[in-house]
Amino acid sequence: MVFSSFRVGVLVRVILLSLTAFLFVYLIAFNDKYVSAVIVAVVIIAEIVELFNYTTVTNKKITKFLESIRYSDFSTSFTHDNKLGKSFKELNHAFNNVADAFRHERAEKEEHLNYLNTVVQHVTTGLLSFDDEGKVGLINSAAKQFLNAPVLQNINEILAFNVTLYKKIKQMAPGEKALIRAGSDMNLAIHATELKLRGHTFKLIALQNIHSELESKEVEAWQNLTRVLRHEIMNSITPIASLTGTLNDILIEDIRPNGKDIFEISEESLSDLEEGLQTIENRSKGLIKFVDAYRDYTSIPKPKFGLIKIDELFEHICQLLKREFKELGIDFQSKILVDNLEITADRELIEMVLINLLKNSKEALKETEGPRIEMTARLNKDKRVVLEIKDNGPGIIPEAQERIFIPFYTTKKSGSGIGLALSRQIMQLHQGTLSVKSEPDVFTIFSLRF
Repeated sequence: MVFSSFRVGVLVRVILLSLTAFLFVYLIAFNDKYVSAVIVAVVIIAEIVELFNYTTVTNKKITKFLESIRYSDFSTSFTHDNKLGKSFKELNHAFNNVADAFRHERAEKEEHLNYLNTVVQHVTTGLLSFDDEGKVGLINSAAKQFLNAPVLQNINEILAFNVTLYKKIKQMAPGEKALIRAGSDMNLAIHATELKLRGHTFKLIALQNIHSELESKEVEAWQNLTRVLRHEIMNSITPIASLTGTLNDILIEDIRPNGKDIFEISEESLSDLEEGLQTIENRSKGLIKFVDAYRDYTSIPKPKFGLIKIDELFEHICQLLKREFKELGIDFQSKILVDNLEITADRELIEMVLINLLKNSKEALKETEGPRIEMTARLNKDKRVVLEIKDNGPGIIPEAQERIFIPFYTTKKSGSGIGLALSRQIMQLHQGTLSVKSEPDVFTIFSLRF
């Protein structure tokens, strides 16, 4: 029997149960018809079970709905008991709306996931993620190509074809960058980061082949170096060759024989000879100095790394230069903005870099009123140590800022153009950077990032 209202259905079932119970008592108490009473008792039990099932249909429906959410099964429809009343119809309608919303949300997430997966698979940067046990969670097509691994389930499999690359990927700390040569035509720039997902930690590695960029920069660097070498050598060789020809003409034309094994030369010609030879000597010494500078640039010793306390490093440099700065009227200040700063580096090489930068600032302040130099140590947003040399000198024009780190390029009349190039090379050996920021006639800041 189908009722139009759940409450009416419950009421009718309670009345029937009551009447059946009364009949059972009547048969037992007044007629002694025990067989009929047993039959009625069975009917009473059936009615109780049916009433229980009928009244718990809402709990079953909620349980079924929650299980469909738990197992992401939104194919279930809640409509079969709409005839039990308005309240059931509204409940079914609400359940169906929620299920439809979940289905729509899941479809959108799947579309977004497919979209992101397509993008990840087609980017030229290789992406590789793995957990603490080395199990690979994500690897795109570019990473498979760089690693020469069509299938990679665990990064330990990289050991089979590139031990150096495996060790670097395994040992890289979050935020660390590295450059690995993985083949004759492959130089991989590697960047590591760390992320947490559902309580698990994953390391994400980005791989990019910068072989063509390195080749281009290498060619450009050699062209710049060759241009400077040609300029310096021609500046020395051209006057030497010219003077040699002039001196030879003097020997032929102005030196005359005067008796046996005796030659005469005028005072003016002798003066020209002396001046020419002196010029040749000076230009030769300049060429030798240039060659020595080139040798210094190409023969930097391998760093001997050790733990350096920044306060001790600054104190030593201040002792070396503070008196000289005071005599020149330069206000020299050193600041350490974070306590107990330390770096791992070669102390002698880093001191050489800082002293070179401080002397450059000193020379730049020769014609500056109220000259001031600040040497500062701080931490950047990545929690890495940064040492800065700042002065209020004439600054560096933007065009020169792009070239001052090129070997032998200089804006000073007496400079060799080696100091800044050498300093940057030393920082690169420390896996760090040396950069400049300058505003003409306001300030210049050289920053060493470790």
